[in-house]
Amino acid sequence: MRSPHRIATHPPDAPIDDDRTARTDYSNPYDELAALASNPLEEFLHEEKSDGDTAEDEKPWTPPNHRRGSRRRNRFAGLPLAAKALVAVLVAAAFLALGDRWALLYAEHEAAEKLKDQMNLSAAPEVDIEGFPFLTQVLDKRVDKVRVTVPDVAADRISLAKVSATATNVTINGDGPTSIKGASIGEMNGEVLLSFDDLNRELGASQVTFTGRGKDEVLARGTLPVAGHDLKVRADARIQRNGDRGISTDIGGMSLQLGDLATYRPGTREKEGLHLSQKSADRVAEETAKAKALLSVPAIVERLGVPRGVVREALKSDAKLNELTGSPRFVNDVMGLNLIDVAMGHPELLKKLGLDPALLNGLSQLTRPVLADRLTLAFQLPKLPGAGTVALRDVTVEKEGIRVRIAGSGIGVGQ
Repeated sequence: MRSPHRIATHPPDAPIDDDRTARTDYSNPYDELAALASNPLEEFLHEEKSDGDTAEDEKPWTPPNHRRGSRRRNRFAGLPLAAKALVAVLVAAAFLALGDRWALLYAEHEAAEKLKDQMNLSAAPEVDIEGFPFLTQVLDKRVDKVRVTVPDVAADRISLAKVSATATNVTINGDGPTSIKGASIGEMNGEVLLSFDDLNRELGASQVTFTGRGKDEVLARGTLPVAGHDLKVRADARIQRNGDRGISTDIGGMSLQLGDLATYRPGTREKEGLHLSQKSADRVAEETAKAKALLSVPAIVERLGVPRGVVREALKSDAKLNELTGSPRFVNDVMGLNLIDVAMGHPELLKKLGLDPALLNGLSQLTRPVLADRLTLAFQLPKLPGAGTVALRDVTVEKEGIRVRIAGSGIGVGQ
């Protein structure tokens, strides 16, 4: 293998130094070739500048303006005329709609306050004026439709849960939305709700609850305190219209249950008064002491229709007593006795029958009119303002309460 030879890089004309040390003062031929060729990146990195660019570069530097307002102004200025007109119309319409709603709210507030004052309400009613725009209706002095809702209206002993009505053909009295003096209602239709919840709260001090049954019947069930005793009470009320502004109730089937001892029905008819129950009458027939105590009262014997001779034998002989009290007729006759009439002067008899004499005195004062008054659901619709007419129409009993339809015309508000 041949050893590598060192290639001399000095020019051929240069004299060769005798010493074998390489010279370092010569030029590289590759550098000379590179100097003859131009750099291709110079044209890309250094473009020729025009006269205008030169003048621009000579201007002093100023910071850029990043404010958005100027951009928006420039954008809005760049919109066509039709678009600008449309924007202006939309803005104007928005302001008009806002003013119309403000005038509507003001008119509703004023109408509610006038109704509150004229009807002596504890709270202002809800007034909803329909129709848009409202200002054109004011200028025309006529409103298409107005809805009014009045909660908790006092009506005699009870309060109406809600009175809602819709008025049509309403004429406005005033010169503008802020100077409305009143209104005349051409026609009004609505309804009155007498809630069972309110009845139970206002008339249920004795823990009586009212529920509907059928189209015009209401049931009253609960307890009634009498002489320190809680007696079970039940009654049926038939609802009917009373004139143009009120409803009345015909209370029937009233009874007070004294446990399983007796039943009290206020009144003076034969089946009314205080009567022993079937269970109590059977006990009288079965228990000798009670039977003898009952037959010892001449007034009771007379009402039973038992001959006095038979009674004397029954009081002397238990066999005769059992024969008398063992007949079915005797039990029925005992149940037919009105203890209010015959036992007031015999408190000892009442005790033997298991009845409290004080309770009997309390029942004697609880007459039919008194008990009916405590359970009545009648009411009169408050008189509405103006010289118009308002009348009650249909009366129906529903699950939530008694609903009455009302109709009126020629009603004035704020006049």
